[in-house]
Amino acid sequence: MKITDILARRRPVISFEFFPPKTDEGMKNLEATIVSLKPLKPSFISITYGAGGSTRAKTVELVTHVKRDIGLEAAAHLTCVGHSRAELRAILAELSAKGVENLIALRGDPPKGQTRFEPAPDGFRYASELVRFIRSDFPFCIGVAGYPEKHIEAADMEADLRHLKEKTDAGGDFVVTQLFFDVEVYRKFVARLKAMGVDRPVIAGVMPITDTEQIKRFTQMCGATIPVDLLKRLDAAGDDKTRVIDIGIEHAARQCEELLRAGAPGIHFYTLNRSHATQEVFARLTAAGVLA
Repeated sequence: MKITDILARRRPVISFEFFPPKTDEGMKNLEATIVSLKPLKPSFISITYGAGGSTRAKTVELVTHVKRDIGLEAAAHLTCVGHSRAELRAILAELSAKGVENLIALRGDPPKGQTRFEPAPDGFRYASELVRFIRSDFPFCIGVAGYPEKHIEAADMEADLRHLKEKTDAGGDFVVTQLFFDVEVYRKFVARLKAMGVDRPVIAGVMPITDTEQIKRFTQMCGATIPVDLLKRLDAAGDDKTRVIDIGIEHAARQCEELLRAGAPGIHFYTLNRSHATQEVFARLTAAGVLA
């Protein structure tokens, strides 16, 4: 089923993002994690795509396995990095042949060791070009990325919003945001998009915090900010990992509840291939009555 059809049901869309592990043991553990989340009835699972297509085969394998064998709807991430048009067409044909209906189309980060993005020969420089390419020949439902606090490479917020509009104008069906922690940031982001004429559903990306130093690194890399009060609580918890996780779960649950009550069409959980924090947040949302 296409994610646009799921969104049309007008109930909160809940999705979980995973990345392909490097080892066979990691793959088995990830499968167990996904299976453990199945009782939550997620709307879809998304599988990321390594830099330069480094996890191409595993991404296709996992997306196919999740949809065919586990019985959950799935979306494959696809990036411009390291691929020519011919290579991208082959990947799209393979995914289509395997019954995959949903994609998250991204430019992608520069490969490790590089500071600037450089398109592959006969490849694409921007995600909007990839979206237009997919839309021209394939019937996929296409998600695109949005950055409520601006992409780290964008000159300013206005430029970044224009880039997002280019992606939706090219054929993006829905938006999934980068992680953020302040609900007001999401509200302002959606309002500005609507003012520009972007009417696509904007699914809020949320990452329950489980490690203080880790989330500091992540936010520095992606340009997100941690609210001062939340950061103070995390720092005060110090090396007490249990307390850090409790703070992260509490904040994520409150954030998600506020988002859904404010009209967000859904939540996309960045799981880091773990299930405990996500399951606990889900349980609290169910108890609060914001999930069916």
